[in-house]
This record gives sequence, C-alpha cells and structure tokens, in this order.
Amino acid sequence: MTRVPFGLTVIISVVLAVLGGRAISAQDKDKYTVQVPNGLAFSEFRGYEGWQTVAVSQTEDALAVILANPVMIDAYRAGVPGNGKPFPDGSKIAKIHWKPIKSAEAPAPTTVPDTLENVDFIERDSKRFPDSGGWGYAQFNYDPASGTFTPDGSDANCGHACHTIVAAKDYIFTAYMKR
Repeated sequence: MTRVPFGLTVIISVVLAVLGGRAISAQDKDKYTVQVPNGLAFSEFRGYEGWQTVAVSQTEDALAVILANPVMIDAYRAGVPGNGKPFPDGSKIAKIHWKPIKSAEAPAPTTVPDTLENVDFIERDSKRFPDSGGWGYAQFNYDPASGTFTPDGSDANCGHACHTIVAAKDYIFTAYMKR
C-alpha cells in the first residue's frame, strides 16, 4: 500500500475546502439576485440570518422562526404596536419555514426543522408601499435539489391581504414576547 505524503494530504484538503466554500458562496450569492416582480429583492435582506429572534411558530406543515432587524427590535422593545405607534420605516422581518421532523436523538418527543421550504420578508417603507399599510411583502421558495430560491407572488403587495386582519397591530401577526 502506498502512503500519501502528509503535505500532499494537507494541500488536497485545503483545495477541497476552498472549492466547497466557493460552491456554498455561489449559492448564497445567487439567492441575492432574486426578486419578486415589481417588489422586494432578496438582497434587501442581506444578513437576515443573524437578526434577533422575535418568536417561533408551528403549523401542521411547518416550523418557523421569525427574525427582525435592529430597527424593528428597538420598536418592539419600545412597545410598538401595543403603544398605538406604528413600526418605523426601515423595520424588516424575516420568517424562515422548514418542514418538521421528529428528532431521532432527543430523549423526549421533539419536533425539529428538516428541509427548508421558504423565506418570507416584510419591509416597512411608507413611501415605497403606500397602498399596503406601508409594508412590502415577499416570499422566496427554496428548491433543495438545486439549492436555489425562486420568488412567489406578483408584486410587493402579495402578502397584504392576509395581514389586513391584524391592521390594528400595524399589520404584524407576531408579538415580541417577554424573555
């Protein structure tokens, strides 16, 4: 059996790590090129993965985490919308949906995220979105086979109809709960 020199092993490992990193980086870059027609672009939410968690939610079909940018978190902490004030322009929220699966490792029955389904975004810009309570909406569906996102909907108002039932809460369903 022939032994591979240690130095060659290190070089091969570094090359594979760089190429793998480029593939992941290319997929991340590609997601920032998609946009809802006449609406929000994925690139407007760059860095959402690091935003603070507002809440989690669960339906029969999905688990979700709701994240908000610092502008929106500050507004929540100031009492918006319960204090009767609207969220300020620049507020952004992201909702990431996964298919649920039962954990094979947890000692008690536990549901955990499995396959990514989609990412939803909402942005407050009262000048840009005057016809939808000042909010723009977007949904980007994820295709696990290709690792790509595609926009769902026809414009920035595509989520407004659902959110009108919480108009009294400035069109936002998710409350910032006590921690």
